Amino acid sequence: MKIALTGASGFIGRHVLNRLLQQELEIIAVTRNARKLSEFGSALRVVEMDIARPTPDCFEQLGCPEVLLHLAWDGLPNYQSLHHFETELPKQYQFLKLLIQAGLKSLLVTGSCFEYGRQSGELSESLPARPDNAYGYAKDALRLQLQFLKTAHPFNLTWARLFYMYGTGQPETSLYPKVMQAILQKDEVFNMSGGAQLRDYLPVAEVAEILVQLAVKPQDIDVLNVCSGVPVSVRQQVEMWLKAQHSNLRLNLGYYPYPDYEPMAFWGDRRKLDSLQDSPYGT
Repeated sequence: MKIALTGASGFIGRHVLNRLLQQELEIIAVTRNARKLSEFGSALRVVEMDIARPTPDCFEQLGCPEVLLHLAWDGLPNYQSLHHFETELPKQYQFLKLLIQAGLKSLLVTGSCFEYGRQSGELSESLPARPDNAYGYAKDALRLQLQFLKTAHPFNLTWARLFYMYGTGQPETSLYPKVMQAILQKDEVFNMSGGAQLRDYLPVAEVAEILVQLAVKPQDIDVLNVCSGVPVSVRQQVEMWLKAQHSNLRLNLGYYPYPDYEPMAFWGDRRKLDSLQDSPYGT
């Protein structure tokens, strides 16, 4: 099987690549700068491509893959930026449309839990999308565009809504690397919010494993939560990280206000994911 991966040099992309390389697959890693993937050597084919400026033969440039695992998305972590729907949305759709019209049979796109908006509690795929930030709106709009495109050019579509991830290589603006840096610096105190928010966390390596499992068995799944299904408070999650590192770092709770773009408590319903898996992730 031939699988192409966009966003290959990003946080999630590198973990997905490591997992793909454990499979007997032909892998095409798509990036704007091939040097960022130089450590992988000849284990994969790297194609330099700017998806904002695709050529009409971009599908052929990728070697006509059977599956595209599409992670690429610019403009984060500014979830409120108009860039997401003014610039990112049209370029993403045009790139994917070119591939599908040229013969791509299966597409797996990573979406976001922000597509659910400010709905609270357990979020299942059957709930309507109600995004209330620019990023969530643009992601959900792309999903709808692709669903309409299927009526003219049939293809398999899996829309994997990611929840909260953490792990090696995460951007330094995220909570996990901030905690790890504070431990490394031997700080005495770590400033954070009150920590009472309930969230859904998965290690990024586990997210990568799930995405690869879905990609190597192409199906027309539509929306799918990629989540733990377990609500955990932000404070509890940080304390678990500290315990794993044997750290006595003291938490200064309430230093930062709670984010105004997300509800206090939400997590994913993963029953659909579990029903699709015949591997270690079933509950």
